[in-house]
Amino acid sequence: MGLLDNTTQHQYYQGDDHGNYQFISLNDIITQFQIGYVGEDKIISKIKRTDIAFYAQRAMQELSFDTFKSIKSQEITVPATLQMTLPQDYVNYTKISWVDTAGIKHPLYPTNRTSNPTNPLQTSNGTFEIEATATITGTKKAMTLDAEYSDILVGMEVHGIGIVSPTLVEASNVVGGVTVLTLDTAIDLTNIAASNVTVTSGIYKFTSNDGSLSNTPTNQVLLKEAEIVETNAYIDFATAQTGISVGDLVSHEYFPVGTVVTGITADPSTTPDGAVGTRIYVSNPATGGIITAFNKEIIFTSPSHSSDTWSNYKSATPSENQDDYQDDTYWAMEGSRYGLDPQHSQANGSFYMDPSTGKIHFSSNMSGKTVVLDYISDGLGTNDEIQVHKLAEEAMYKSIAYSILSSRANVPEYQVNRFRRERFAAVRTAKLRLSNLKLEELTQILRGKSKWIKH
Repeated sequence: MGLLDNTTQHQYYQGDDHGNYQFISLNDIITQFQIGYVGEDKIISKIKRTDIAFYAQRAMQELSFDTFKSIKSQEITVPATLQMTLPQDYVNYTKISWVDTAGIKHPLYPTNRTSNPTNPLQTSNGTFEIEATATITGTKKAMTLDAEYSDILVGMEVHGIGIVSPTLVEASNVVGGVTVLTLDTAIDLTNIAASNVTVTSGIYKFTSNDGSLSNTPTNQVLLKEAEIVETNAYIDFATAQTGISVGDLVSHEYFPVGTVVTGITADPSTTPDGAVGTRIYVSNPATGGIITAFNKEIIFTSPSHSSDTWSNYKSATPSENQDDYQDDTYWAMEGSRYGLDPQHSQANGSFYMDPSTGKIHFSSNMSGKTVVLDYISDGLGTNDEIQVHKLAEEAMYKSIAYSILSSRANVPEYQVNRFRRERFAAVRTAKLRLSNLKLEELTQILRGKSKWIKH
């Protein structure tokens, strides 16, 4: 029975499954492998279907990288942050380009002269801690610092005189231009002085409570004139606020550690004109009492981190991209420039990958442009992707058979080598078939090789 006997041409053209005849599902590959390769008097006498499925998926992944037509693409407009998040099923890129008004792609090239390293907070002597001078009183939980320290956040661990380890910052407020902290454990000075003595000019260190280094945040703002009401999971401001984003951490005594901004909107009851940003929604409700006046100051900190290296790169004109020999950067003697490094002889732009954050960072001249990312996946991202082109069907069978035989005990070495060679030949044949070379197209290209080039 023909494979298309159950579908008429009318049904095909009225449907949305166009061009699918060129593919075969992985489930059919597994079933047909069982029929052709497994059983009595066959190369594999017995094997579980789940084992075949495992080796079939591994073959699918390996062949997707350099044999199958598995290249995908994603188009974005580069935002002001000059960053692009990698697609969910991304494995590696094949090409990154920006698109002009005519729809023509201009390739971008990777740069190896910059990166986005971690940027831990340091003291003046180079230690990875935050130091502050504070005034404390025995048996109290309050700590008044000598200045405003926005980097000291709720949840940090405190170290210093009178501190019982571990003691965490429970609340952080700014009063009169100085930071006032509330600790979760009372200060204990019984070993050095009277219990209620006040100690000034004590040096205290603040670190992350999980032992990690505190990195410099991308953005941090101190907003004033805030109204907080107990049990409300939002903060009201008398006027519209700027500088914060959804996902920012909230550091304040009335909100637990880990509270983040979940939404920003206008409150018509307090701002009839509909100004945006007067009400900030947060992930946890407030506790600790009802505040009726707009008199609180709150620190909002971006959870992402930015290095000086990345900040400098994105704020400058990319010097590694240029298409003009007249550039003093490469040859300072005017009128005596004899060339440039070919890897830099382009003005399209550049990028680099940051695997730790899963982002692509672009040069400053890419802001606002349309960028296309061509990338490869492993073919197992979604159920619709788990299919094999019929030109590579035999390569799948040989790959599965070789993987099974090479992992089994008591299989003669000559048999393993035989299927290794057959697998190699089948994969090579699949590559040639899928390369889609057409004689007429190749001939047309080669005709241009016979043209004389006049200098």
